Amino acid sequence: MLIRSEFIRSPVIALLASTVLLAACDKGEDGGSDASMQAARDNVEAMSREHADDTAEASEAALQEPQHAVISERLPYAEVGDELVYGHFVFPADMIEPLPAVIVIHEWWGLNDNVKAMADRLAAEGYIVLAVDLYGGKVATSPDEARERMIEVVEDRERAEENIRQAYDFVNTVAEAPAIGSMGWCFGGGWSLNTALLFPQDLDAAVIYYGQVTSDEDALRPLDVPILGLFGGKDAGIPVDSVKDFEAALGRLRKEHEIHIYPEAEHAFANPTGNAYDAEAAEDAWLKTLDFLSRKLLVAEASEASSP
Repeated sequence: MLIRSEFIRSPVIALLASTVLLAACDKGEDGGSDASMQAARDNVEAMSREHADDTAEASEAALQEPQHAVISERLPYAEVGDELVYGHFVFPADMIEPLPAVIVIHEWWGLNDNVKAMADRLAAEGYIVLAVDLYGGKVATSPDEARERMIEVVEDRERAEENIRQAYDFVNTVAEAPAIGSMGWCFGGGWSLNTALLFPQDLDAAVIYYGQVTSDEDALRPLDVPILGLFGGKDAGIPVDSVKDFEAALGRLRKEHEIHIYPEAEHAFANPTGNAYDAEAAEDAWLKTLDFLSRKLLVAEASEASSP
């Protein structure tokens, strides 16, 4: 693994440089029922309609500079199907001790410059951030290509789940994060929820930006992860009724959750490269995200530090 010399300042990167990170893991269980598979395929088609006229090119709004200096690197965090998986790993430049971590999951375009910029902004707020890659190094540049990438993940869910499991293990055991959350947009929003379902007793927070959700109480019952959901009231891809059903199911199960629906916002309202970008809703959602992660991850970090 190649580590730039300035990274050695960080105990986390020093550990990365001296640790054998990657070992093949056992495959997960069956990827889900026929009903969930069909729901995932339906979601792909819905996203294809919502993003039909969008571009993947990052805009100036997408590439805002972080509030504070950060250090980032392309690093391998997993080995899936005998192939190394590289993510965007970033942390505050003044970090001394390990910080809470957020696993960031890209939207349907893939791990592009927009997602990396958002990861950098988040890291500047005081987090270790690992932006994962569920597309195996491929980044879509057209809606048709993005649809194809999403279909590949739907058809091989176990591979994506193994990717996420190893991402969690990376920030937990290698980066030694005292608390861990997940966050994603669109395709990644659905996978942020999936991450919570993969680690229902261990993940400390999950942020879902207009991702596919479920009201299946059997699936949600094991969940002990605080959820923040941010959705558009005019989202035709993630219908508001499905969001309300999700919220109601969480309520019946007495799960900790905060669901915010922006009445005039459409799908991908927080994506500044898309046609539906809503600056006001996006800024409010970002502030809610930072507040939520601070309350959930920093509290979890303090609890971990006080444990005997």
